[in-house]
Amino acid sequence: MSRRVRVRFAPSPTGPLHMGGIRTALYNYLLAKQQGGDFILRIEDTDQNRFVPGAEEYIIETLKWCGIEPNEGVGFGDGPHAPYRQSERKALYRKFADQLVEKEHAYYAFDTAEDLDQMRANMQAQGVPNPSYNSVTRQYMKNSLTLPHDEVEKKLKNGEPYVIRFKMPRNEEVKFHDEIREWVTFNTSQLDDKVLFKSDGMPTYHLANVADDYLMEVTHVIRGEEWLSSAPLHVLLYRALGIEDVMPKFAHLSLILKPDGNGKLSKRDGDRLGFPSFALNWTDPESKETSRGYRERGFFPEAFMNFLALLGWNPGGDKEIMTKEEMTELFSFEKVHKAGARFDFEKAKWFNHQYLKAKDDAELAEAIKPQFAEKGYTYDTTFVKEFCGLMKERAIFINDLLEMGYYFFEDIKTYDNETIQKKYSKESRGKFDAVIEVLNGVSEFNALNLESALKEYTATAGVKTGEVMPVLRLALAGTMQGPPVFSMMHLLGKEKSIARLKSSFNYFDSI
Repeated sequence: MSRRVRVRFAPSPTGPLHMGGIRTALYNYLLAKQQGGDFILRIEDTDQNRFVPGAEEYIIETLKWCGIEPNEGVGFGDGPHAPYRQSERKALYRKFADQLVEKEHAYYAFDTAEDLDQMRANMQAQGVPNPSYNSVTRQYMKNSLTLPHDEVEKKLKNGEPYVIRFKMPRNEEVKFHDEIREWVTFNTSQLDDKVLFKSDGMPTYHLANVADDYLMEVTHVIRGEEWLSSAPLHVLLYRALGIEDVMPKFAHLSLILKPDGNGKLSKRDGDRLGFPSFALNWTDPESKETSRGYRERGFFPEAFMNFLALLGWNPGGDKEIMTKEEMTELFSFEKVHKAGARFDFEKAKWFNHQYLKAKDDAELAEAIKPQFAEKGYTYDTTFVKEFCGLMKERAIFINDLLEMGYYFFEDIKTYDNETIQKKYSKESRGKFDAVIEVLNGVSEFNALNLESALKEYTATAGVKTGEVMPVLRLALAGTMQGPPVFSMMHLLGKEKSIARLKSSFNYFDSI
């Protein structure tokens, strides 16, 4: 009988959620939704030394803004396997550690920090470049495999500090199937005896994540490729615990790469190249330094997620703009790339531009209301809706609408003088005064009538339309960028359009 699909996103609260983590959460979400399963948020806070205040709340807020909310877990309501913070599940892990020791798949290690340093120094002196606690070195260390049984019992009874290590088999092949990379093989001679249970009574990631995935009935573990090297240990833990028959399927996602393709994308790359590294603003609690987020930069969450989904996954075909529902329907591991995906901020902006263009004018008009209050502009619903319809073809972010089209609400601040000098001369002023007269004579002042009147004038007067239109655009907006000229004039209205043309031509004469 097939099991209900259950996936988990399991970040550590050690800082803000990076884009790679959000993409991992998204792929988990898409699979769960597609299969009618469950998406769990589990907080893996076993490493208390690296805990960062506010990080857990930040993770929850990020998932909510992105629109990929778990249906079970921290911040989203308890399900049948609560609690979902590993620090609150501490009592559950001990029995797994004890079972491993009892079955001789793990052992007590009493080595001090000095003992470990000495072991590494000795191994390096013998020419071992990366010494580790493994099937060879454990034979010379203070553990329950080398010490007499009564001495081990005495140490335990006296409360001497110890850790529990996994007893890695010597020179065995561990082979498992990855949903993205197919068959993966490791040799245990390359693996060390990882600590499973720490001296502070907390499990390490390795034991806790295997125990929780088992207890929470997780069917698929979708995570970054940095965990691929840990997968053989996790496979061996499932075997050692006798639960290999319910071991989840593994899928290790490739890295998101720097824009130049050389190495993993980091926050420093974003700082250096001027793009956000996180979904939301993050203020470091120690340095108080704030890193800007995609939300605050002006991205729509659906555009950000659409962009992120295609960093390493291509469902096929040329279609790039997809709703969450479409992505859910199309998602499959077969289409997830094995190679890293190069980050392209310009492409992210392109996605936002596409989503902004598709927005209803009324929705955009409502969205920029706060900016009107901030700038002291008069807000007229009909006017602003038409304004948004004109400006959204060129805007990337909501803020661009008013920044690019401020001249609809106040006088032009700056002119493109260089272009004016190329397109206009004082000697042509009479021609443009005639144009003003023609436009002023249009009774029904709409784009169609204005265009018709100007075409009739240029044809009769023998004037080239290509000489007139750029100058009109410069006179109305101060720049060559902007909506169609006649649409601008219609929105500005006759009185304002004529007044602006006259004042702009006076300015053009002066430069």
